[in-house]
Order: sequence, then C-alpha cells, then structure tokens
Amino acid sequence: MKNPLKSQNKLSICTIVIVLLFSSCSSDAAVEQQQDVDTFPQVSASSSNSNASSNVQGLNFIPAAKAVTPGVVHIKTTYQQSRNATGYGSPYEARQAPGMGSGSGVVISTDGYIATNNHVIENATNIEVIFPNRRTYAAKLIGRDPSTDLALLKVDATDLPMVTLGNSDDLEVGAWVLAVGYPFSLNTTVTAGIVSAKSRSIGIINNSLADSPQSNSAIESFIQTDAAINPGNSGGALVDFNGRLVGINTAIASLTGSYAGYAFAVPVNLAKKILDDLRQFGEVRRGLLGVSFPAPATEIAYLKQQGIDPGSIRGVIITGIQKGSAAQAAGLKEGDIIQSIDGTALYSSAEFSERVARRRPGDEVKLTYLRDGKTQTTTARLQADTKETLATNQPSVEELNNKLGAVFSPLSPAIKERLNIGGGVVVSKILIGGFFNQLGIPPGSIIVYINGQTINRTEDIYEALVAAQNSRVQVLGIAPDGSKIAFNFSLGT
Repeated sequence: MKNPLKSQNKLSICTIVIVLLFSSCSSDAAVEQQQDVDTFPQVSASSSNSNASSNVQGLNFIPAAKAVTPGVVHIKTTYQQSRNATGYGSPYEARQAPGMGSGSGVVISTDGYIATNNHVIENATNIEVIFPNRRTYAAKLIGRDPSTDLALLKVDATDLPMVTLGNSDDLEVGAWVLAVGYPFSLNTTVTAGIVSAKSRSIGIINNSLADSPQSNSAIESFIQTDAAINPGNSGGALVDFNGRLVGINTAIASLTGSYAGYAFAVPVNLAKKILDDLRQFGEVRRGLLGVSFPAPATEIAYLKQQGIDPGSIRGVIITGIQKGSAAQAAGLKEGDIIQSIDGTALYSSAEFSERVARRRPGDEVKLTYLRDGKTQTTTARLQADTKETLATNQPSVEELNNKLGAVFSPLSPAIKERLNIGGGVVVSKILIGGFFNQLGIPPGSIIVYINGQTINRTEDIYEALVAAQNSRVQVLGIAPDGSKIAFNFSLGT
C-alpha cells in the first residue's frame, strides 16, 4: 500500500492518515492484497430525488446489492519492483521481481469499459479483471487521470452486466449508500452506511502523487461516507439505495491503515466527464477559468486575515485573476465572491473546482458573483489547458513572490547535515497578507519540497509554482521547533 504523508493543520501534526484503498504484495506473499465518440450512458433524469426511497421501512438493501454486485469486478495487477534475491538487503544481489496488487472496478458499459482508480493500475505491466462469476479477462488501459485518481480500462467482451449511473448532485447528507468491492482480496463484499458529507477535500491526491509530474492539478470534492471499506476497495462502487452508481471509492481516513469510520469517493458526476474524455480522446480535456482562491483548508484563515467574518461569506472569494484568462475576459476581479456557477449555489472552493472540472474547453459557464455588496452575473468561455495557455497566463516572479508573501534565504550545509535533509531554503521573513502569513507559517521554517520537487534555491520555489499553474500546491518542510509541516494552497482553476 502506498504511504501518503500525514496531513497537518498549520504546525501541529495530525495523527489521522488518509489512506488510498489499494492493496499490494510481493510475489512470494501468501495472500494477494491488494472507438467512436459515443459517451457512456447519461445520468438519467429519473435519478433525481434518488434517495426518496431511502426511508423504506426495514431498510431492505437486497435489491440494490443484487443489482450492483454482478458489475463490480476484482482487479489484479502485476508490476516490476526491485527486490533482493536473498531478502537480506545485499546491494549486489538485487534483481527485478514481479509484484502484485489488488483493487476493484466498476463496469460502466455492456461492451467492456471499466472504471477504477488511477492508483490501482498505475505502473502495472499486466491488468487482469475477474468477474463475480469467475470469468477472467485481460484488460487494456484506455487512459488515466492522476488529478482525479481515476482510470478507464477495457476488456474484450459484450453483454456484460453494468452498474447504472446515478446522479451525485441529488445525493444528500444522511442518505443511505452501499459500498461494493473486494477488500483484502475477499470475494464481492457489500457494506452499508450513510453520506456523512459532500464536497470534501482531504489533500490525498497531492499527498500520494507528489512525485508524479501529472499530479499537480489535483481536484478533490469527495463524497464522505461511513460505509465500511478497506484496502482493496479502491475503484469499487458507491451506490444509492436504488443501486445506482454515485461514486468511486478511493480513500479512508484512519489511524491504523484500516477502516475507522471515514471513507471517501469520487462523485460520479465528475467521474463521468473524466471517463468520457478518456474514452473519446485518451486524455482529459479540462476547461480553465483562470482564477485563484484559498485552498479549502485555509479558506477560513484567509478570510479572518482579511478582516472578513467567514460566516458572512456565501461563495468562493477570488484572490487573483490570471492574465489573458477566461475570467479576465468575463470581467471578474480580485476580491469578487463567486456565489453560483450555472445556477448551482457554491459553499466551498472544493465544490467550485469540481464544477469547473466537469466542463471542457470552449464551454460557457454562467457565474453569479458579489462585488461591493452588489450581485452581478457574467458568462465565461473556458480556455484549453495547453502549454500555450499556461505560457500566456504565467505570472511573473514578482507576482508569485507577492502571492507567497515571504522572503527566503539559503540553507547552510551544516543545518542540512544536522537535520539530515538533502535540500531546503529558510523562510527568513513573512509579509502580511501573503499565503504564508495566512497559513500561519513562522519565520525560521524550512521549505524542503513543493509538489514533490526538492527546493535548494529561491529560484526552485518559483519554478515549482510555475509548473503547478492552475492547481493546488503542496509544501513540505520543517518548523522552527523541528516538527514536520505540510500545507496546501491553490493557484487557481
């Protein structure tokens, strides 16, 4: 299992670990843990108010379980890993040995397309799909998207059982849901729970994929549930009371690495757009608005820093507009508060990011925003996420420095040796109003990594931020008291 970094709030280390639900083992372990442009079936209008029957007396989950389980598959992967022939760590006897992994998947079309998590199949040399009736197929990887931790597979078969897509927008907190998958490589397992929260951002994608060059635009707006899931459930189905797919199970929050009451799933309305893109184009085509806003973990702190009562704000406050962006063309300005997108009210930046991520370049979005106490509306035509666009919107070093609000100094070799770190720069001064000030990062802190890139010079910081355009940024470092720190902020969407 991958070991994502612990998330933290300011300088205190949080003990809850967010764990990606993928099981893996080495080859000698006793138990494995681990076309045309047609799109997938559209979200049915009949899925509206899908939780109305959740109040059925006796809570009979049998019909939903029977409808779903035939279309949830076991995914087994093989990949090459460097192992030692003797098992005693001799560097002279290293060899490549096959490793094995285990996860889950959801059949979303009768002709063999299967949704799963990116982390289930990443770097796999062979992917095998096993149905509940024991039929086994070799699977082809159609495409993957580290930014949402989704992937699309294809098996050569027809008339397969599939899981009907539901509507995650209609899902309400308190609604009953079922989680279906293959925890610990067990046969099909069904558990029940309720929706605990929606539009939850937990920092798991940037944390776990910080070393991936494709991972610096993480989009997180998870459905949180208390349905029991464990390693091996990754990529499995989260369905409503009527057996319709509302999410792809992805992660848990746990002290031990096993289920502890908190589980997270990618909402199906976001997943559908990503999977349709992968099927049609082999890649995800995202529309960019070109605005910056506080990351979910820092929204309240930012508002307080600006002297704004968080309770008085309904929507997402804009902290920056990128040059030449769709937002600039639509007349948006720094300080505007976006209150709705396409008529849907916004309550968090995580929800805002998800709504934009559902759209493609060239799509128009209608935005309602608050400026100087007055409500206004505008329409923005989203731009393509291309190198040319990024180059046009790329901020200057001065603009980045103003956003960060910090002055940096080189780290001496003696301090590197004492702390046993390979790189880093010291935060020598904090300026009022910048990201570092909003996050409560004190002078004397050491910045070691940004989005997985080692920081040795001030220039490395700016290069890492430029590479992370239109995304969240994760910074890892060391506080003045020697404790490890991790914090995130957003550069835009």
